[in-house]
Amino acid sequence: MNIRFLETFVWLAKLKNFRLTAEKLHTTQAAVSSRIATLEQDFGVRLFDRGAREVALTTDGSKALVYAERIVKLMREMKDDMSAKDNYSGVLRIGVIESIVHSWFPDLIGRIHKLFPQLEIEIASDTTIHLREQFSKGDLDLVLQAEPVIAPNIRNLKLCEFPMRWVGSAKLDIGNETLSLSDLAAFPLVSFARNSGPHMLLEQLFSDSERGSLHINCITSVATMIRLVSDGFGVAVVPPAIIQRELNDGSLQQLRVDADFPALLLMASFRNDPENALTETIASIAQETASEFALNWGPEIARLPAEPLELPFPTM
Repeated sequence: MNIRFLETFVWLAKLKNFRLTAEKLHTTQAAVSSRIATLEQDFGVRLFDRGAREVALTTDGSKALVYAERIVKLMREMKDDMSAKDNYSGVLRIGVIESIVHSWFPDLIGRIHKLFPQLEIEIASDTTIHLREQFSKGDLDLVLQAEPVIAPNIRNLKLCEFPMRWVGSAKLDIGNETLSLSDLAAFPLVSFARNSGPHMLLEQLFSDSERGSLHINCITSVATMIRLVSDGFGVAVVPPAIIQRELNDGSLQQLRVDADFPALLLMASFRNDPENALTETIASIAQETASEFALNWGPEIARLPAEPLELPFPTM
């Protein structure tokens, strides 16, 4: 359950107006409406009766408000308590994939620095495979990547989903036609690291007949991938969230392809340690940051993950 959504619910119950609530929370009316709709779907009840100018709580909404106010109040107390603890110094080691680095990670770092000014952050940017290896060895405290870590006493928190789209350079002059997978197979394919989730999905997507002429170039650096494709070397399937500058300046364009590619689910993984709640707090801040990114940019760029927000984890 996203705390920001509950906070939106509480403020809408108080102000009874979507516009005023959006202004209060420094967001859009569409974002407020989306958060309430998500809560109503989660609870399986209607929380508000919507009028022309105001909304009113339903009977179920009034019941839910009691609990929501408690949760929001408790979270505020927790944040205040955590923020007041300047003794949170030391070092926090975060591993993060480049798809996050090139999207909402700077916002996350800004929030962490504001809440914990004495905390030193060490950042390791690498592939999901390598980050999981470092995490399993104890070299990282928190990893933000594209796959859950299934191990005893490890918690996995869903952050957001990045839609994946085929892109190519305008130099290829193929942006105005609908392409088949066979059409794409005629070009060199630029992919994320070998054995990564997107790479394995890419191989599965093409039939045996198409694989004969298929050339997949696996690259561990997202920046290098983008540069190669922008220069006209082949095509790639990437999240539009990480290539907004290239799409805006026209060096890359989205391609029309008659086959869908699964979205990239982003995760936060950390150790379940009741004696050290800092990593869980940072993971929650990461989830809040990713959720706001999705709400601000819209579903074509990023979207909220399907429930549950937290994957079950095995215990000892």
